[in-house]
Amino acid sequence: MLITRSPLRISLGGGGTDLPSYYREHGGFLVAAAIDKYVYITLHQTFVPDLIVKYSELERVADATQLKHPIIREAMALLEMDGRSLELTSMADIPAGTGLGSSGSFTTALLKVLHASKKHHVSPAELAEQACHIEIERLGEPVGKQDQYIAAVGGITVFHFHPDGRVEYRPCAISEETLFNLEDNLLLFFTGYSRKASKILKDQNEKSMQQDPAMLENLHFTKQLGLQSLVELEAGNLEEFAHLMDIHWQRKKARSKGMSNARIDDWYEYAMENGALGGKLIGAGGGGFLMFYAEDKKKLRHAMREKGLQEVRFRFDFEGTKVVTQN
Repeated sequence: MLITRSPLRISLGGGGTDLPSYYREHGGFLVAAAIDKYVYITLHQTFVPDLIVKYSELERVADATQLKHPIIREAMALLEMDGRSLELTSMADIPAGTGLGSSGSFTTALLKVLHASKKHHVSPAELAEQACHIEIERLGEPVGKQDQYIAAVGGITVFHFHPDGRVEYRPCAISEETLFNLEDNLLLFFTGYSRKASKILKDQNEKSMQQDPAMLENLHFTKQLGLQSLVELEAGNLEEFAHLMDIHWQRKKARSKGMSNARIDDWYEYAMENGALGGKLIGAGGGGFLMFYAEDKKKLRHAMREKGLQEVRFRFDFEGTKVVTQN
């Protein structure tokens, strides 16, 4: 039995500039953090010849080429595995489609378990790049590289996406006190909506490829916000970081009509009136989680409960994608 886990993530600045349609021309930059909410993959040998796969559906096929699940099918093809006499199951702490990068986490956890089954050592960067290759190149999804890389690497991490496809990363150089304050004062609330990120990102992707001036200006501005957010984080200026989150959200909403809706806008404004210093919707938009920075956490929690939003408490994850059981 092999079990791997891969953390979900929150974006702290620059999100959206990790799509190839943008960074191949202009270079991308963002800061992201892995959190202690995970996607788990289990794999074990069976005594039947079929491949059995369990996720939100159950598939039992003769070999991996017959799978409906595109990521599992392509991951096994990449590693030249037919999947016979294997049973693979996925589980997650948070539902998919909620803006926390679950697809990238799923793909890195899946690749990690398949490599482990073949006794392969694979570095976090190799794991992330293989996951990106599957999602972006093999499956043609209009997604970026953030989710796969932060899931594989973990921590609070700074990423540069170069036009030639290279990804450079380093840990965010924040003090222990700032780290603890950031962890304590960031709050996540579930909107109750889930959505497929690629549908939201398709519009951004197409406009970037068409060199749409408004979209490019928005993404250039977002990249600068990401760079400034890093400066404030590393200086320990968390109130200013929170203010930049608010600016980021206002600009992010301008990217697509599907980014927000009247209820999300209402919840956001109510939070800002009740203790939040800044915030944004995590992920591609359209649903998922609202994240706020608040020093008066009690007031904000009470306000969000009044609105019927459920809080998900978290800590940062510094381990990235890993094997948790191998026997």
